[in-house]
Amino acid sequence: MNFQHQPVLLKQTLSSLNLRPGGLYLDGTLGGGGHTEAILQATGPDGRVIGLDQDDEALAAASRRLQPFGERFCPIRANFADLAQVLAAAGVSELDGILLDIGVSSYQLDEPGRGFSYMQDGPLDMRMDRRAERTAADLVAKLSEAELADLIYRYGEEKFSRRIARRIVEQRAQTPLESTKQLAELVSAAIPAAQRRKEKQHPAKRTFQALRIAVNDELGVLERGLAAAFASLKPGGRLAVITFHSLEDRIVKTYFAGLAKGCECPPEFPVCVCGKQPQALLITRRPQTAAEDELQSNPRARSAKLRTVEKLEKLI
Repeated sequence: MNFQHQPVLLKQTLSSLNLRPGGLYLDGTLGGGGHTEAILQATGPDGRVIGLDQDDEALAAASRRLQPFGERFCPIRANFADLAQVLAAAGVSELDGILLDIGVSSYQLDEPGRGFSYMQDGPLDMRMDRRAERTAADLVAKLSEAELADLIYRYGEEKFSRRIARRIVEQRAQTPLESTKQLAELVSAAIPAAQRRKEKQHPAKRTFQALRIAVNDELGVLERGLAAAFASLKPGGRLAVITFHSLEDRIVKTYFAGLAKGCECPPEFPVCVCGKQPQALLITRRPQTAAEDELQSNPRARSAKLRTVEKLEKLI
């Protein structure tokens, strides 16, 4: 498996984090270690990074890649939603910056055995943390038709979710759906031919996204992780988040907007009585996206969006 994938929006991320020499940073989605390597290089001989990943293969590969940095890099197998407990166990109270690069990694997509890809045949797995019990095959086998349709519509924004769910239930009554190829072909057949001809992307993409999100509780993890990450920042520290689809980006945008909002009194009030102060400064009011040169070398960066906030000092 190749872990040497290109980290997306690398220049924008390093700039947004406002890196400080000797600072302590956390990469909550370590992956292949590309972002972490760049942070360590940019923060001088005293800069440190704690790298979290729930994928054992990613953690092992990144640790090998970052071995030259010695104790400046601390790898920990954990989900970034649990970073408060991780930091407490490590004796760390505050961080200078945090990066969360959300979603499935390139190496996971490219490895058929992990079951994320609709382009290659493999087991219908999709677990980012292989210690978890529930797989995509379990969802496909056990959910009712209505539950499947709701899941595919809610997490995949797939308008043919009912047709797809019906086909899944009909098929599993005859033969268990256990491979990515089986499911991808079934989904393609469920979508009208005219719609398939109009689309540029694979017809199974949205269904696979929906199952992956459900298997890994990705949106719930993101919501919990954002709150834990912001609480762990020093005043002046920054939280940078890279998302890859609208559901993730909407959660980040809404959370950041809430942090940056101050007074919530009705507009007709002559003076503020709620006393609410902004907790953060929006560094990116609009998300940063990949430039054309990056898209040429890394087409998967096309859907990436970067949003960043800076934690403000508490007012007494």
